[in-house]
Amino acid sequence: MTTILAVESSCDETAAAVVDAPSSIRSSVVSSQVDLHVEYGGVVPELAGRAHLERLVPVVRLALDQADLALGPAAPVDVVAATRGPGLIGSLLVGASGAKALSLAWGVPFVGVNHLEGHLFAALLDHPDVSWPLVVVLVSGGHTLIVSMEAPGRYRRLGSTVDDAAGEAFDKVARYLGLGYPGGPAIERAAVTGDPTTLAFTRPMLDDGLDLSFSGLKTAVVHAVRARPDVANEDVAASFQQTVVDVLVTKAMRAVAQVGAAGVCLAGGVAANGPLRTALQAAAASAGLPAYLPSRAMCTDNAAMIAAAGAWQLQHLGPSGLDVAVDPALPLEFVA
Repeated sequence: MTTILAVESSCDETAAAVVDAPSSIRSSVVSSQVDLHVEYGGVVPELAGRAHLERLVPVVRLALDQADLALGPAAPVDVVAATRGPGLIGSLLVGASGAKALSLAWGVPFVGVNHLEGHLFAALLDHPDVSWPLVVVLVSGGHTLIVSMEAPGRYRRLGSTVDDAAGEAFDKVARYLGLGYPGGPAIERAAVTGDPTTLAFTRPMLDDGLDLSFSGLKTAVVHAVRARPDVANEDVAASFQQTVVDVLVTKAMRAVAQVGAAGVCLAGGVAANGPLRTALQAAAASAGLPAYLPSRAMCTDNAAMIAAAGAWQLQHLGPSGLDVAVDPALPLEFVA
């Protein structure tokens, strides 16, 4: 058994987790910075980096404490992993540098992990015995990808957003409607009492392969509100949310049919959206396939998923050098 301490600091969550590889979570601690950024309606990179500096050691200590391990001179774990990209450069540097320091002090291997690959592993923490291949729909504030996961470490890009990510569209629409930040939960809360049939938004690129687009939908919301100022925010939110859900589920099931997938997964922060989870489960059930949904705690940025991806990477590719650099634009590597 290999015990991994992982750190995630790609954006505005300071997270640490202890995992017994490959999927036994002993602790997972996330320190949110939402209260710090809420007045700006989005993440301020400089503030995020400073907050990571303040919170990293306490978060790591708490993760070790909850796993009945101690932060001290003796190595309490076998491996230290950290996100090396993509993300905000200042935030990445804090987490990766701290993890490298622990690796060096304890004399244990260090593994630098791709944040997106971590999200692909998130569902495997809750569902370790999946069948391959899987279609994974990764939807977050910065990324929207449809990926064929043929096995851990083997990914094919099937589709991606040509403009805004789905989570970014949620944030922008919520900001325009004055619903608050972060936008995803704000839209979902408002939509609970709204009528999703109030505004008939066009489903963008619905019949155009597997790529996605959400920028035009955001603009359509603005035009609709200006044209019909009498429509309640709850109805606008519900109509917008339903449009996004319809597009994501349609594309996901089209991808499943295209690759002959054995199942479908959600990943990323938007994967916590209740209507999206319900709709994908229903569509998968109609096709006679399982839908592997990560728990809501594993949807948002967390370090347990980084540990899971790091465990696989260590076993199959070996450790990273301590000189491996963080990369704010680090791509997910796809097979040809």
